[in-house]
Amino acid sequence: MTATKTAPDAPPQVGDLAATPRLPGWATGTAAVLALVVAVVLVGAWHLTQGTSDVGPRELLGLLTGSDGDVAVRNILVGSRLPRLAAGVSVGFALGVAGALFQSISRNPLASPDTLAVTAGSYLAIVAVAAFGLTVPFWASGAVAFAGGLAAAALVLGLAGGAGAGGSRLVLAGAAVAMALQAAVSALLILFQTETTGLFAWGSGSLSQLDLTAFWRALPVVVIASTGGLLLSRRLDVLGLGDDTAGALGVPVRATRAIGVLLAVVLTAAAITLAGPIGFVGLAAPVVARLLSRVVPALNRHAFLLPTAGLLGSLVVVLADAVVRSLLGAQAALAVPTGVATTMVGAVIMVLLARQLRDAGPTRRPPAAVGGPRSTRRFVLVLTSVAVLAVVVVVAGLLAGSTWLRTGDIALWMQGEGPAVVRFALDERAPRVAAAVVAGAALALSGTMVQATARNPLAEPGILGITGGAGLGAVIVVTTVAGTAWGNGIAAGTGATLIAAVIGGMLAFALVYLLAWRSGLLADRLVLVGIGLWNLTAALTTFLLLRSDPWNTPRIYTWLSGTTYGRDFAEVLPLLVLLALAIPLATSMPRELDLLALDDDTPQLVGIGLERTRLLVLAAAAALAATSVTAVGVVGFVGLVAPHAARALVGGRHARVLPVAMLLGAVFLGLADLLGRTVIAPAQLPAGLVVALLGAPYFVWLLARSRH
Repeated sequence: MTATKTAPDAPPQVGDLAATPRLPGWATGTAAVLALVVAVVLVGAWHLTQGTSDVGPRELLGLLTGSDGDVAVRNILVGSRLPRLAAGVSVGFALGVAGALFQSISRNPLASPDTLAVTAGSYLAIVAVAAFGLTVPFWASGAVAFAGGLAAAALVLGLAGGAGAGGSRLVLAGAAVAMALQAAVSALLILFQTETTGLFAWGSGSLSQLDLTAFWRALPVVVIASTGGLLLSRRLDVLGLGDDTAGALGVPVRATRAIGVLLAVVLTAAAITLAGPIGFVGLAAPVVARLLSRVVPALNRHAFLLPTAGLLGSLVVVLADAVVRSLLGAQAALAVPTGVATTMVGAVIMVLLARQLRDAGPTRRPPAAVGGPRSTRRFVLVLTSVAVLAVVVVVAGLLAGSTWLRTGDIALWMQGEGPAVVRFALDERAPRVAAAVVAGAALALSGTMVQATARNPLAEPGILGITGGAGLGAVIVVTTVAGTAWGNGIAAGTGATLIAAVIGGMLAFALVYLLAWRSGLLADRLVLVGIGLWNLTAALTTFLLLRSDPWNTPRIYTWLSGTTYGRDFAEVLPLLVLLALAIPLATSMPRELDLLALDDDTPQLVGIGLERTRLLVLAAAAALAATSVTAVGVVGFVGLVAPHAARALVGGRHARVLPVAMLLGAVFLGLADLLGRTVIAPAQLPAGLVVALLGAPYFVWLLARSRH
């Protein structure tokens, strides 16, 4: 491999991604492309035989050969099945080429429209247009999606340090930005339910089409942008040699990257406009194409790689849709977006790629989750101030609402006295405030443990897949066991939901830990595997929601967005007990946490059992995050923001970080709950969405700051 200057955090290479491209003959590359064309045609023929009507292969064959001129059969083919197939082929091709461009530009096999948040940005732009009642033609909706996707890609690439950023940093930046954008989408879907009807299912990718009109409008965009990518193929071949070598050979590196990103975003926007966000095709198709290059060396050249990735994308989308319809039946499959199946496939591929990640050495690791020293006086002042602020948030949470109360009303209520309206209001508010404060402290403690163990100030329980697994466990109970018994917002009673959430979260943690273990636990690998599992659990959760009772779906979706609505003290008590057990454990090992946050060698040099301690800390963090789901649903960003803010205020010593982080977490989630139920009263916004909307700007600043 030619020695070149690469990014300081070099990503894992798949199929010799950054190696010198070979120059084999065109025959094998052409044969590979033609073989994929045949495969797409065969799978497409199978796809055409599926549908809700009784029209089968014999009737379609008769129509195609001219021996059957049945008008009904022709209408079914042209009006329903062919548009669905055409959408699948074009969307898959566009996403496959877009993913190949992103991966080649960044020399990163984990880059894709999803991991760079392009899909989330385009989705948010379209939902915003629908929510605010703007009517735009097809071409304008494509322009809106393009603008949203381009802005998201620019933000992620800028935060990650440029197109050459390493695997963990690029994916972590994309995942966090996508989480923030998805929170904004969820807020719009909840606040503008009438205007955005149907966009929740569409948001997972749907091939349903009324006719071929949308396909014919999107086709020229896909063809032109793909052709533009082919015209860049020689530049991309040379760019794989490294920036310095490419520049010496006359390739304009910056211009090539800029044009490639624009073409990839155009393809992604066209795909989303046609069929919604179909997840992870842009990751899976190029990766498989590069793996095939080991067998067919011609695919190392972008003239063959780009069409191969596009055809593999078409094959993945059409095959996933056909398999789902075959397994569930055409009628039942209508409720399951194709993007759910493709996201599952892509998440598995992402985990497999993450397992190939090698330790890049101390010079390439992200900055550890530590901070500079602070004085004892400063610590006492900060701790006191944050404790007072927590009390203020609790009192304000009890007083604020549709009916504002006075502090004297709280005293009367605690004595079992006061007017009925006051008792009713406080009986409803007190459990909500307790849930928010206790869960905020638990998530902050969990996040502090995760960041110390992963040695990454940008990690948190949600990104590691723990809360996603807990949410999936709870939704399984809701949709398969509880039926329609929702009670005050969570089905099947506190016990069943609690057990399912804890089991789901702990199983997700165990799976992430086992998959990330490979001759040791590499911090970057742990984060990437966690993100992969997070996407997998999100896809499974969406699948269950869309197949459940539609009357319950909005409630479940709201709960999964993180809400304290309808809580009682029985749902908070288990988390409170666990937090009371976890606090002594965490506060008894601040030295161990300090050493874990440094590196792998130092703890062993002073006699600390590295793997045993790391497993204990992560298990406690997973239990806290999983149990918090039963109290407030799925809430992100608290476990990310609170520990980092605490380190910024009192330094990196965990003896000081732990209490300050827990109080900050309680304040953060308590304030989010207060704002969510008062700012737009009588309507309410889930606390988890408020947390994401408040935490996203801070995270952007944090990620940009950590570049230096």
